[in-house]
Amino acid sequence: MSLIFAAFTPHSPLLIPDIGKEHINKLKVTKESLETLEKELYVAQPDVIFVISPHGHIFPDAFTINANPTLKTDFREFGDLTTTSTYENDLSLIANIANASRNEAAPVVSQSQETLDYGAGVPLFYLAKHLPNVKIIPITYSLLDYKKHHDFGHFLKEIIMDTNKRVAVIASGDLSHRLSSDSPEGFSPSGQEFDQLILESLKTGNTTNLLNYDPKKCDETGECGLRALLILLGILRNMQYNLKIHSYESPFGIGYLTAEFLLD
Repeated sequence: MSLIFAAFTPHSPLLIPDIGKEHINKLKVTKESLETLEKELYVAQPDVIFVISPHGHIFPDAFTINANPTLKTDFREFGDLTTTSTYENDLSLIANIANASRNEAAPVVSQSQETLDYGAGVPLFYLAKHLPNVKIIPITYSLLDYKKHHDFGHFLKEIIMDTNKRVAVIASGDLSHRLSSDSPEGFSPSGQEFDQLILESLKTGNTTNLLNYDPKKCDETGECGLRALLILLGILRNMQYNLKIHSYESPFGIGYLTAEFLLD
């Protein structure tokens, strides 16, 4: 059945109730969007979820796949000692990726770490809530250029389309962290420009705008989602889909986008 679901989600730890507490009300729109996505993913019934995160172990010149047999969410770094989930990895599909990467010279590094980073853990807290048997493949992007991320996504697409498993892909990332004076990293004019570029490029299907975005200006925005998004768009390259933006908000001066790519 191959690819059956694709989405881009934020990953603020404040979305976890025991962390966000009263602040979660300021993320009500995003929370409701993730709950809507969860229902749609449940209907799709994936066998495996690829979750692309910016907060795993980053290698400058290679993409990382976590090949630990079991995977656990853990939010103790944010003071939450109780919210946790355990998943199984899909080691057979990871083996397919590793073997194909040698033939394609795709720069892929495997590592083994039981604890999932919060970039993966927050989306899974919502989206995999009622999928106890789903398997997870955690992927972390690299510091290679934007085109290589897009091409890596296309490489993953070939693996996905060659399997008989039902595959979902979740790209996790926040947009600019510098949208206002309330932002944790301060304000930058590049912040709002970047977020608008993301939104307009997705709406018009203009991936070239993202591939050509100035890396120096990107650094000024404090974002952590562009590379994950480009991998997802690489997976979707030459596929027919309809974009559905469930929500975009920035209550803390950070851009939180929840978008779904409805596959034809």
